[in-house]
Amino acid sequence: MYAIVETGGKQYRVEEGAKITVEKLPVEAGAEVALEKVLLVGAEGGLKVGAPYVGGAKVTCEVVEHLRGPKVVVFHKWRRNDSHKKTGHRQDLTTLKIKAITA
Repeated sequence: MYAIVETGGKQYRVEEGAKITVEKLPVEAGAEVALEKVLLVGAEGGLKVGAPYVGGAKVTCEVVEHLRGPKVVVFHKWRRNDSHKKTGHRQDLTTLKIKAITA
C-alpha cells in the first residue's frame, strides 16, 4: 500500500517503513505526527483518489531527526555596473519514518 501526501507545499509518495525528508515540522524528535492531507491511496484493490483529499485517510509518521539541507548559493550580478552580491541559504528539514497508512 502506498499514498501520496502533501506537506510543506510539496507532495511525497510514501510507503510503510520508508523514510522521507520534508520541510521542518514544529514537533520534537521521537514524537508521532499524523499527515491528514492524503491526495491518493493505492492498494492491491485499486486506487482511492481525493477531491482534493481522501476522506478519513491519514498517514502516521515518527519524527526521526531535524537537520539542515545543503547550502544553496544565491548569486546576483548587475551587468555593466561591476557589482554583485553572493549570499547562501540552508533549509531546515525534518526526517520522517512512515509507520502506518490508513484509508
